[in-house]
Amino acid sequence: MSRDLSTEEWDAYAESRVPSGTPTNQSPSCHILQTSTWAELKCSFGWWATRVAARRKGQVVAGAQILFRPLPIGIGSIAYLPKGPLVDWNDLDQCRYVLSLCEEVARSGHAIFLKVEPDLPDTPETATLMERLGLQPSQQSVQPRRTLIVDLSVSEEELLARMTQKTRYNIRIAKRRGVTIRVATPETASVDLETFQNLIQTTGKRGRFGVHTAKYYQRAYELFHSKAQADLFLAEHRGISLAAIMVFTMSGRAWYFYGASSNDERHRMPTYALQWEAMRWAKERGCHSYDLWGVPDDDETQLETQFMDRRDGLWPVYRFKRGFGGRVTRSTGAWDKVCVPWAYKLYTHYLARPGS
Repeated sequence: MSRDLSTEEWDAYAESRVPSGTPTNQSPSCHILQTSTWAELKCSFGWWATRVAARRKGQVVAGAQILFRPLPIGIGSIAYLPKGPLVDWNDLDQCRYVLSLCEEVARSGHAIFLKVEPDLPDTPETATLMERLGLQPSQQSVQPRRTLIVDLSVSEEELLARMTQKTRYNIRIAKRRGVTIRVATPETASVDLETFQNLIQTTGKRGRFGVHTAKYYQRAYELFHSKAQADLFLAEHRGISLAAIMVFTMSGRAWYFYGASSNDERHRMPTYALQWEAMRWAKERGCHSYDLWGVPDDDETQLETQFMDRRDGLWPVYRFKRGFGGRVTRSTGAWDKVCVPWAYKLYTHYLARPGS
């Protein structure tokens, strides 16, 4: 076991993993939530992090980045492994070894359980694998389980052809109605991030969901932009910002994590223009996929039969995102390794309380 990895060594290993266009059990490329940069972001807001690795002839061949935070009920901490570990999922011995290292670290960090949220699809085979590794289904996932992933490996013409007619129309409308897209620069970033925060506050209020603080988005942008792994896009009309999105990229994959829009001038369709330009940007960077990140966790039949009528939760988000021609995927979600049974039971009761 190795716990003395530098961030440079960890990221070099993570970024060297072979990209995969389709989620499989074949060791896909690293998810950005397993990078040291993501850990640095979370550590700026109450978490702490560590990494473990298995080596062969001195080289890292598997590992995991684990985040910790205190539990709100004062009985220890949670150890959280987002979109990891980074292992060969076909090598059961390797998986067991790395997870044993993670459990050891979790216990040393006074965690009552280890929450593992692999970057794997929701299949019976994955569930069987998790159970063979001694994990149990968690009552609570952290990351969205269902998402839409756009295939960027085709031409721009094919990308547009795969979108719905209405989405293609709205992209053209945005241009005709004078919407322009601008990417934040080091010179404009301070003002642009303030604009983004104002817009996302408006969006949160309109959609009735919570948003991060201004410092969080600023830190996320600064950390990832400094490594050429994120950009902030703004849609404007006559110098007025109407919408903005922050998009991240790594190892051939792109993720749309944060987006915001004004209540004004919505008829100009600025959000459609933003997504199209972000996809083109990701494609130019060699990305093969664009993850639209988070839609209602309902099966595809329900999604397609109800999206025109539902207005609650993430349903309006799905109605918007589905138009870009992405493929609906569902992850296996979170799995727990219990370290302190009595405390874990207390915690699950806490989660079950109304409003928790």
